[in-house]
Amino acid sequence: MIEHLNMLSVVRQMFTAARLRRDTLSLKFSWLSRRGAKTAIGILILALSAQSFQACAYEVEKVLFLVFESGEVIASNTRTGRFDRLKLHAEEHILDCQVANAIAVVITNRRFAAYGVLFGGWQSKRIKAGEKPQSLEVADYSATLVTSDRILNFSGRSGAWSETRRRVQ
Repeated sequence: MIEHLNMLSVVRQMFTAARLRRDTLSLKFSWLSRRGAKTAIGILILALSAQSFQACAYEVEKVLFLVFESGEVIASNTRTGRFDRLKLHAEEHILDCQVANAIAVVITNRRFAAYGVLFGGWQSKRIKAGEKPQSLEVADYSATLVTSDRILNFSGRSGAWSETRRRVQ
């Protein structure tokens, strides 16, 4: 929206400059009528507006929120109006958690659990013996988790985990 307003101010400045230099413009573009110039500027405004709207369309709106209750994590999916619960097992506790606009990942001492708003539901992967989480990054519909043994990805669009082993040096 801010980009759209900035483009409109640029176009207004162009109109002001054109009015101030009307004599110069008429000499350089004598072949272009006043109506043609207004039409060309109108088309330019429409093109700039469409471009700024398209840039805003790629942004993912915030539709996922997590609520932490005793013994569970509740995903509030405002896109579908769903509430999905991740029940924690006995002696399971949360080590880390990150939430983006449309995806969330919860790391416990026993598993990695991810939630994507398009798929709608928690998907878990068990932690292997001796494996330690090292980094977690979530954005839009994707998450990447690096552990001492593996690199894991989660797609919030399909609800699928994928993984590869790390080469330990």
